[in-house]
Amino acid sequence: MSLRSKRKSLLNSPSGRFSSSSMGSNSIRQISTATDIKPVTIDRSLLAPLNLEVDPTVQTIRTMEKNQLKTLNNKFASYIEKVRQLEQQNKVLETKWKLLNQQSAPSSDDAESIIKTFISNLEKQLELCRHDKVRLENECTAMVETVEDYKTKYEEEINCRATSENYFVLLKKDVDEEIMRKVDLESQLTAIQDEILFLKEVYQMELYDMQQRVKDTSVVVQMDNSRNLNMDHIIADVKAQYEEIAAYSREEVEKWYKSKFDQMKVQVQQHNSELQNTKAEIAELKRMILRRQTEIDVMKEQYSHNEVSISDMEERGEEAVIDAKSRIKDLEAALRQDKHNMAKQLRDYQDLMNVKLTLDIEISTYRKLLEGEEERLGKDSVISIQTVPNKTAVASNDCVDGTERVFSVQTVPNRTVPVTMQRQRSGPVLIKTVETMDTTYTEGK
Repeated sequence: MSLRSKRKSLLNSPSGRFSSSSMGSNSIRQISTATDIKPVTIDRSLLAPLNLEVDPTVQTIRTMEKNQLKTLNNKFASYIEKVRQLEQQNKVLETKWKLLNQQSAPSSDDAESIIKTFISNLEKQLELCRHDKVRLENECTAMVETVEDYKTKYEEEINCRATSENYFVLLKKDVDEEIMRKVDLESQLTAIQDEILFLKEVYQMELYDMQQRVKDTSVVVQMDNSRNLNMDHIIADVKAQYEEIAAYSREEVEKWYKSKFDQMKVQVQQHNSELQNTKAEIAELKRMILRRQTEIDVMKEQYSHNEVSISDMEERGEEAVIDAKSRIKDLEAALRQDKHNMAKQLRDYQDLMNVKLTLDIEISTYRKLLEGEEERLGKDSVISIQTVPNKTAVASNDCVDGTERVFSVQTVPNRTVPVTMQRQRSGPVLIKTVETMDTTYTEGK
């Protein structure tokens, strides 16, 4: 039997397609041998047909096989290139994932810490605004109470002023009455003095007239008893009595008028002192009213200023609260956006991990397939599992029955041995390269 027929029978046999160790789920331990292994040599003369005259179609079959091998080698090279690209993409995705892990976690923590710090600052500002509002409300209440107290005092002072003015009016009436009484008394005193002078003059004139009459008149009185009447003595007695009565009357009138005048003078002095005291009290009340009015004006200005300050503080507090609420809303929106971005990054990371896991499964499957073929084909050779596209090529071809036929071509110094494998389409495909040389055998999961 020729070598070609042996190779075909080996490839077509079910046991020769996959080894149990290559398709098993058990992991293969790494093996390293340090013994010298002879390289595998192939006699190329064995590839030539044995008898061309007997089988004229061998050349045609050989040409077809060569073309098919070239096509499969090209496909295998393209698959290897795809594997390289997938590995590079896997490394790029792993790098991106590491960078995202390094960037996303601190950034999210920093963002949360910044947001929490900002929210705490806003809460502190809001608490300060509330304290200021309470303080200003207390001050406003105290100010209102003070203003009410001053209003009460002002009303009391107004009442006192009205009472004082009424008392002053009454005193003024009394003073006016006393003044009028004084004027009347003075006028009466003047009239009485004039009357006294007039009576004195009349008395003097009558006395003088009487004296003249008595002087120029001689009276002859004859009496039966023949006694002489002394008229001079009688007249002198009458005159003395009359003068005494006039002096006494004049003295009484002078005493009475003097006492009345002294009494009126005392009353006038008393009324003057009372008037001065009343004027002093009125001036003091005026000064007090002016001072109270000034204080009330100052308190009104302070009250209006406090009302303006309270309104400004309330407006600023409301604006600060609105600004804080808007900032909190913005921060909450930013936090939600960050959470959404984190969830999106986690989904992307999950997708990348799924892709990586799929690629790892495919690579592991191809590795196991190639390891099984290496164990079956390269028992006499040293096998190193590496990616060497120039020395080994693996290609696949779809079969009609729904399976995929994989051809592995191993290049050795003397010959090229094709290996045919079949597998179902349902599982992932892993492509490995096999280099046959005098090196140690290293196998990994």
